[in-house]
Amino acid sequence: MPALRRGLAVLKLLASRPGPLSAAAVARELSLPRSTTYHLLAELAEAGFATHFPEERRYGLGVAAFELGSAYLRHDPLERLARPLLRRLVDQVGRTAQLGVLHGAEALYLVREQPRQPQTIVSDVGVRLPAHLTASGRAVLARLPAAQVRALFPGPAVFVDRTGRGPRDLPSLRRLLAVERRRGWSVEDGYVTAGFASVAAAAFDHGRRPIAAVAVTFRHVCDREPAGERAGECGLTWPELAAEVVRTADALTERIGGHRA
Repeated sequence: MPALRRGLAVLKLLASRPGPLSAAAVARELSLPRSTTYHLLAELAEAGFATHFPEERRYGLGVAAFELGSAYLRHDPLERLARPLLRRLVDQVGRTAQLGVLHGAEALYLVREQPRQPQTIVSDVGVRLPAHLTASGRAVLARLPAAQVRALFPGPAVFVDRTGRGPRDLPSLRRLLAVERRRGWSVEDGYVTAGFASVAAAAFDHGRRPIAAVAVTFRHVCDREPAGERAGECGLTWPELAAEVVRTADALTERIGGHRA
């Protein structure tokens, strides 16, 4: 078991770095004896999970690691793990729940669970919407480095407008993301479709990176200001609804072996 844990630690370290590492660097980062490190790297390289670059005297991930990752994606694990959690969320709040991921500057929806009396909304499975307008997109954007957000939104042309509401430029988007990052959840009220609102929270991977967002979308007809007011047909308050969404996102984070940022 200790050898297995050490081998997995080496793989995680190689996966977390942008380029190959020397054996000395691996030993230093993981506090391993140098002889043990060389032995682990040799075994991983023989199995195809690590690649040795002799001219550079460094090691990187091997083809077998890529094949393992590809097999993981083919099994749709994120959707499978999220679906029962979304179903439970729908039963609790009586509104449509969705799982979305960031795809460039867009939010891509992977799973949707509906209540017994569903309402027609635009964010169906496979639909892409401007990430800066959606609660799902901003829940992920709020946890990304500022440089990455800037790269995704390099100019005014990226800031698509649907209803006349929502951020129109990078400074306004950054201000909104800062508020939502401190609060722990994101909200959009009529940014995508007039009369509909969404609340979303991010789920995180093992490196504390935002991997997806859990969202609840509903028809909003009672008021126009989200903070502290009644949400959707005068039912739960926004914070109450957000608390359920955050709990579901945290449960998904735990299921995928992640850690909340």
